[in-house]
Amino acid sequence: MAPPMPWTVYAVPTDRRTDLDAALRDDLVSRQSQKVRDAAALGGPADRLYVLVEGTPEGVARAAELLRGIGEPLPPADGDRLHAKFKEEEESASAGMGLFFTEG
Repeated sequence: MAPPMPWTVYAVPTDRRTDLDAALRDDLVSRQSQKVRDAAALGGPADRLYVLVEGTPEGVARAAELLRGIGEPLPPADGDRLHAKFKEEEESASAGMGLFFTEG
């Protein structure tokens, strides 16, 4: 079994979306798994976005470097909770697509 991929969840003010988008387009960071959600949809503050960056150690480190000053990494307990929510959402979407393609 492969070791888990490194990841970090950030809280980014919604008014920094343009800066966030620019950071996520970085050559190395753009090749990592990225998910951006309104924090309010996941039980957080309405003026924040939650950003999950998951992938290689180098890619996650580069994201940390670029997002410094734009957003803040969440404390481990909050990050773990949100990482689990992102994964649940992903698995639900995958299961839904499986049903879509197997019905008929």
